[in-house]
Amino acid sequence: MAEPIQLHVDLEVDPAKEADLVKTFQTVFRPTISRQPGFVDVKLLKLRSIAVGSPSAPRWRLLISFTTEELRQKWVATEDHQRAWPQMEKNLRGAKFSAALYDVQ
Repeated sequence: MAEPIQLHVDLEVDPAKEADLVKTFQTVFRPTISRQPGFVDVKLLKLRSIAVGSPSAPRWRLLISFTTEELRQKWVATEDHQRAWPQMEKNLRGAKFSAALYDVQ
């Protein structure tokens, strides 16, 4: 069986909306994405500190894992995603986010 994929989404969160982001993740985004075919896991991470290396690490990161990239893309195309993601995005600012796709080894 193939290993899942992970999408790492670095979020540029409006500091005044951090609590709203967490609440939206817990009450809207996580419950919605967890019902999708191929869903494996989702986590919202807030940086505590830089242990070693570059101080330019993002303060907030969303980790999304699906069994395949094709199933993740199907989720993005759903009406559920079109309802849930804008609620997360309204707590962001500037460039809002960047994303990198990883294969789990």
